Amino acid sequence: MNNNTELSSSHAGGMQNTDTQIGDASVINDITMAGDKSKGARPYFYESAETERVFNIAMAIATEVAVVRERMDTIERLLASKGILNQQEIESFVPSDEQAEERQLWHARYAARILRIVQQELDAIAHPENNTPMQQIADEINEM
Repeated sequence: MNNNTELSSSHAGGMQNTDTQIGDASVINDITMAGDKSKGARPYFYESAETERVFNIAMAIATEVAVVRERMDTIERLLASKGILNQQEIESFVPSDEQAEERQLWHARYAARILRIVQQELDAIAHPENNTPMQQIADEINEM
């Protein structure tokens, strides 16, 4: 059986080994990695940072849901067309303890991706030296 699972098409690498244990440092690194950002201060397009934050979180959720919905529809249609599984079997499924733990880990990673903007803002507060305005970075590049 393949122990890799797709996290997100927006996630660096796209695939993550699921052999890791919840307490494993690699899990924490994966969750922390969701906060990675480009150099410089974050550009804002709305009048308030709060509006920008909520919009970014909503868009992250919308993107994830759209991808998952499309994949699930494909899988359910393929299984039904081959007579392998029907809708009732899907609806009545109860995960094992191991499967539930794997789902819980996925949820933690998912939340980290959705709340990426919040993590980035906390990092910006903690490390103001990294908050160079985008225009300044562009000017420095143009001067090279």
